[in-house]
Amino acid sequence: MANKAIYPGTFDPLTNGHINIIKRAAELFDSVVVAVAKSAGKSPLFDSQERLDMTKNAFSTTANVEVVFFDGLLVDLAKKHGARVIVRGIRSIADFEYESQMAGMNRKMMPELDTVFLRTDPEWGDVSSTLVRDIARYGGNISNFVPAEIEKIILNKLS
Repeated sequence: MANKAIYPGTFDPLTNGHINIIKRAAELFDSVVVAVAKSAGKSPLFDSQERLDMTKNAFSTTANVEVVFFDGLLVDLAKKHGARVIVRGIRSIADFEYESQMAGMNRKMMPELDTVFLRTDPEWGDVSSTLVRDIARYGGNISNFVPAEIEKIILNKLS
């Protein structure tokens, strides 16, 4: 059986912190499905297709990373893709508390599904999509937080 993991998120936008976790997960697992979520409870800057396209472009040359869209329960996506591991990036204790609760619920729905927490590299520990969007909206420099091609897309969207 292939060692397959899923890394879900809204990726609005995809940040260097997300990229760090995905690249590290791609080294740990045979394949990683990056699942771009619909994000029903949020008001994203980018629509689902834009977020999917940005993420696909960022990993177009990474052979063992597949980018998909999903709208529904993560356990259903895991079953569909034959994944038994969810990867979650952790920046803080608050992240861990929230993600731990989600991991517990996912495991109750799909007992064979485990969650692996990867600590974000320290240089990305303060980076969040929300902060990147806010900094960009007010004209701040986001070049250290997102790849150049995503920075251009963000700035074009906000202009």
